[in-house]
Amino acid sequence: MSAHPWVRPYVLTGGRTRGRSQLLVHTLVYGRRYDGGFAARLLPEARALYDRVHTVSESVAELSAHCGISLGVTRVLLSDLAAGDRISIGPETTSPYDPQLLERVIDGLRELA
Repeated sequence: MSAHPWVRPYVLTGGRTRGRSQLLVHTLVYGRRYDGGFAARLLPEARALYDRVHTVSESVAELSAHCGISLGVTRVLLSDLAAGDRISIGPETTSPYDPQLLERVIDGLRELA
Protein backbone atom coordinates (compact mmCIF):
# COMPACT_ATOMS: atom_id res chain seq x y z
CA MET A 1 0.00 0.00 0.00
CA SER A 2 2.41 2.67 -1.08
CA ALA A 3 1.42 6.27 -1.55
CA HIS A 4 0.59 7.59 -4.97
CA PRO A 5 3.88 8.55 -6.65
CA TRP A 6 2.82 12.20 -6.77
CA VAL A 7 2.30 12.36 -3.00
CA ARG A 8 5.53 13.50 -1.41
CA PRO A 9 6.54 12.01 1.92
CA TYR A 10 6.44 15.43 3.62
CA VAL A 11 2.73 15.66 2.79
CA LEU A 12 2.12 12.40 4.67
CA THR A 13 4.10 13.58 7.68
CA GLY A 14 3.02 17.21 7.74
CA GLY A 15 6.52 18.29 6.79
CA ARG A 16 8.16 16.54 9.73
CA THR A 17 11.21 14.38 9.19
CA ARG A 18 11.32 12.96 12.70
CA GLY A 19 8.73 11.66 15.05
CA ARG A 20 8.53 12.56 18.70
CA SER A 21 11.00 9.76 19.37
CA GLN A 22 13.67 8.60 16.96
CA LEU A 23 12.77 4.97 16.32
CA LEU A 24 15.50 2.51 15.47
CA VAL A 25 14.89 0.09 12.59
CA HIS A 26 14.92 -2.91 14.93
CA THR A 27 12.57 -1.40 17.54
CA LEU A 28 9.52 -3.62 18.02
CA VAL A 29 6.03 -2.14 17.73
CA TYR A 30 2.95 -3.68 19.36
CA GLY A 31 -0.77 -3.14 19.01
CA ARG A 32 -2.82 -1.89 21.94
CA ARG A 33 -6.58 -1.80 21.81
CA TYR A 34 -7.92 -1.66 18.27
CA ASP A 35 -10.39 1.13 17.47
CA GLY A 36 -12.12 0.68 14.09
CA GLY A 37 -13.60 4.20 14.18
CA PHE A 38 -10.16 5.71 14.72
CA ALA A 39 -8.67 3.53 11.97
CA ALA A 40 -11.32 4.72 9.50
CA ARG A 41 -10.22 8.35 10.00
CA LEU A 42 -6.53 7.69 9.30
CA LEU A 43 -4.73 8.33 6.03
CA PRO A 44 -4.26 5.06 4.11
CA GLU A 45 -0.56 4.81 5.01
CA ALA A 46 -1.15 5.33 8.73
CA ARG A 47 -4.08 2.93 8.63
CA ALA A 48 -1.95 0.23 6.97
CA LEU A 49 0.58 0.53 9.80
CA TYR A 50 -2.14 0.67 12.48
CA ASP A 51 -3.94 -2.38 11.09
CA ARG A 52 -0.73 -4.41 10.64
CA VAL A 53 0.54 -3.67 14.15
CA HIS A 54 -2.73 -5.04 15.53
CA THR A 55 -2.22 -8.24 13.55
CA VAL A 56 1.42 -8.94 14.38
CA SER A 57 4.19 -7.29 16.40
CA GLU A 58 7.04 -6.32 14.08
CA SER A 59 10.07 -4.10 13.90
CA VAL A 60 9.89 -0.63 12.38
CA ALA A 61 11.81 -1.88 9.31
CA GLU A 62 9.47 -4.85 8.82
CA LEU A 63 6.40 -2.64 9.08
CA SER A 64 7.89 -0.24 6.55
CA ALA A 65 8.61 -3.06 4.11
CA HIS A 66 5.30 -4.89 4.53
CA CYS A 67 3.24 -1.73 4.15
CA GLY A 68 5.31 -0.30 1.28
CA ILE A 69 5.95 2.97 3.12
CA SER A 70 9.35 4.64 3.26
CA LEU A 71 11.26 4.17 6.49
CA GLY A 72 11.27 7.88 7.33
CA VAL A 73 7.50 8.21 6.90
CA THR A 74 6.96 4.98 8.84
CA ARG A 75 8.96 6.33 11.78
CA VAL A 76 6.96 9.57 11.91
CA LEU A 77 3.57 7.88 11.57
CA LEU A 78 4.40 5.26 14.21
CA SER A 79 5.61 7.99 16.57
CA ASP A 80 2.31 9.81 16.10
CA LEU A 81 0.31 6.65 16.80
CA ALA A 82 2.37 5.96 19.92
CA ALA A 83 1.97 9.55 21.16
CA GLY A 84 -1.80 9.11 20.85
CA ASP A 85 -1.55 5.91 22.93
CA ARG A 86 -2.79 3.84 19.96
CA ILE A 87 0.24 1.53 19.75
CA SER A 88 3.13 0.53 22.02
CA ILE A 89 6.76 0.98 21.15
CA GLY A 90 9.26 -1.51 22.53
CA PRO A 91 12.10 -0.24 24.69
CA GLU A 92 14.81 1.70 22.90
CA THR A 93 17.88 -0.44 23.17
CA THR A 94 21.22 -0.47 21.55
CA SER A 95 21.70 -2.70 18.55
CA PRO A 96 21.25 -6.39 19.35
CA TYR A 97 24.29 -7.17 17.19
CA ASP A 98 27.74 -7.57 18.67
CA PRO A 99 29.86 -4.73 17.24
CA GLN A 100 33.01 -6.86 17.36
CA LEU A 101 31.31 -9.59 15.33
CA LEU A 102 30.17 -7.01 12.78
CA GLU A 103 33.72 -5.67 12.49
CA ARG A 104 35.05 -9.18 11.85
CA VAL A 105 32.40 -9.74 9.16
CA ILE A 106 33.31 -6.43 7.49
CA ASP A 107 37.01 -7.30 7.63
CA GLY A 108 36.27 -10.72 6.08
CA LEU A 109 34.26 -9.11 3.28
CA ARG A 110 37.08 -6.67 2.57
CA GLU A 111 39.52 -9.58 2.25
CA LEU A 112 37.22 -11.21 -0.30
CA ALA A 113 36.95 -8.03 -2.38
